[in-house]
Amino acid sequence: MSDLRLTLHPAARRQRVLIPLASDSVKAGFPSPSENYLAPEIDLNDLLIHHREATFYVRISGDSMTDAGILDGDLAVVDKSLTAADGDFVIAFVNGEFTIKQFRLDKDGQRGWLVPWNNAYPRIEVGVDDDFRIWGVVTHVIHSLRPR
Repeated sequence: MSDLRLTLHPAARRQRVLIPLASDSVKAGFPSPSENYLAPEIDLNDLLIHHREATFYVRISGDSMTDAGILDGDLAVVDKSLTAADGDFVIAFVNGEFTIKQFRLDKDGQRGWLVPWNNAYPRIEVGVDDDFRIWGVVTHVIHSLRPR
């Protein structure tokens, strides 16, 4: 079940790192003519981190979430200040192990499941007898398309 090597990295903001933002969006369909103008610069921390003191990064290990686009080696941005809702992706601690899964609740909120996004792995039912805690809600996942 272990999907994570839990090495927490605080989401510290030492200095602003501004990166130019293209003023036009990029279409994923057919190319369209556009101007090559740049809008004001942005800091990715402003987009990825909303509660700095409660946010950390964790490196993903394993393939149980590949169908959700969360891959081995990805970096998850996790906010501990958020309360997990049905359908959120979470970092959970279950019976001595950490994992990343989608959190699902039944209609009356009495039973919960941690759902992998890879059919090779079973759903994990969590109940009152389990040592179960949600460490945080995954707000973003960063993965490289080109290895270094």
